[in-house]
Amino acid sequence: MNRLPSTVTSAVRCSSVNSSLRRIAMSSAQNAKVLTMDNLNPAVKTMEYAVRGPLVIRAVNLEKELAQGTEKPFKNVIKANIGDAHAMGQAPITFIRQVLACVSYPALLESPDFPTDVKEHAKVILGGCGGHSVGAYSQSTGIDVIRQHVAEYIERRDGGIKSDPEDILLSGGASESIRNVLKLFINRENPKKTGVMVPIPQYPLYSATIEEFGLGQVGYFLDESNNWGLDQAELERSYQESLEEFDTKVIVIINPGNPTGQVLSRENIEQIIKFAHKHNLFIMADEVYQDNVYAEGCAFHSFKKVLTDMGEPFSKMELASFHSVSKGYMGECGMRGGYVELMNMDKDVYVDFKKMISAKLCSTILGQVVIDCVVNPPKQGEPSHDQWLEEKTAVLKSLKERATIVKQAYGALEGITCNPVQGAMYCFPKLHLPAKAVEKAKSLGQAPDFFYAMQLLESTGVCIVPGSGFGQRDGTYHFRTTILPQPALMKDMMERFTGFHNKFMKEYA
Repeated sequence: MNRLPSTVTSAVRCSSVNSSLRRIAMSSAQNAKVLTMDNLNPAVKTMEYAVRGPLVIRAVNLEKELAQGTEKPFKNVIKANIGDAHAMGQAPITFIRQVLACVSYPALLESPDFPTDVKEHAKVILGGCGGHSVGAYSQSTGIDVIRQHVAEYIERRDGGIKSDPEDILLSGGASESIRNVLKLFINRENPKKTGVMVPIPQYPLYSATIEEFGLGQVGYFLDESNNWGLDQAELERSYQESLEEFDTKVIVIINPGNPTGQVLSRENIEQIIKFAHKHNLFIMADEVYQDNVYAEGCAFHSFKKVLTDMGEPFSKMELASFHSVSKGYMGECGMRGGYVELMNMDKDVYVDFKKMISAKLCSTILGQVVIDCVVNPPKQGEPSHDQWLEEKTAVLKSLKERATIVKQAYGALEGITCNPVQGAMYCFPKLHLPAKAVEKAKSLGQAPDFFYAMQLLESTGVCIVPGSGFGQRDGTYHFRTTILPQPALMKDMMERFTGFHNKFMKEYA
């Protein structure tokens, strides 16, 4: 038998092996992930959002474990981490839900079960919708008649100061509008990032968005010893120090405060406006808790009204003011309704701003409907008015009572100090953690207040947010909890919390 030379057979084998390796390599390349942690947008990796962070993920897993029958030292998880009123048992406002029902299913307009003013309200909204249906797109800025109603609401709120519907844009909650305005300040051609001044502690939407957009966070500390007041010297310090790294152009104010629950006085707002004018800063006023003011002697003052009342040159300053249906007495978080009113924005910039938001079409129409119900509620003498007013009053009265209860309950515990909750929906107590607990946390690579919050969750099922997620002065520890749990659930939560806290402090004393 004739055989091929060994060199030839060897070459054939090598060719076959190489061909197989090529096929494997090609197959691997085809199966390899295009997007990996190595090439993922680095800003997405570094951004954090504490109110839905690791603690909440663990809380959700604990709920699943309980549902599967796993034994725990608690029967349910209490999510006091986020301002979600309906999830905490708050009943919807009847008028809002009736209008939503009628616009969603117009056949109900013929039903005798709905008040006439509800039907008229629904008809006006449907008249502003394409095809008289909430299933149609609106303009990117929102339904015109609702924007008109928002303008009328602002005029009533601010004592007759003119509001132009063309300056109002409806959005998916206030958060979407906040992100849209911040997006305008991204300028990668500038060697310095645009600096955005935010209060510390702050709502993590701001720190997360600033990081995601490649902007620069410029923190200014609120004064805890003065009930989270704002000091002008601290504003100046923060601004001047920021200029080494950033081109600072924006100041954010949250009033009433989140997570700190303070309400700014008119004098404090005037100081902020003068400071912003001095340094030519764009003002972003987060005013979504404007209905949530509880403390005696406190009142909500809109930045628009104060700025306008101060006259020129202050009345010519650029201002973005935000409101939402997620808070207040409504608590309609899942409906995602909100708006921004823009004052004194450059006309050409405003044209481009509307062009930018048009790429996302429009916010949810049902969210816009809820906005309309909030800014255009039943009027005195109309069939729905008395029930609407009774429900609204009851919600705000209950929140005021819970604000007092929570402050007293936390303040009575050894190792916790707590400022009064003047407004909003949160309490931000200070933890005086034993050195042993701080050392234990650091040995685990955790912030001490995160360690505390995780231990609380695992032991009691109560989910709070550590203060480190909001920002705080070095060496201090806090946590944020909502005042939203209904009375029975609030009592249960405080009993669980008190038992855990006393045990924790004794263990690490």
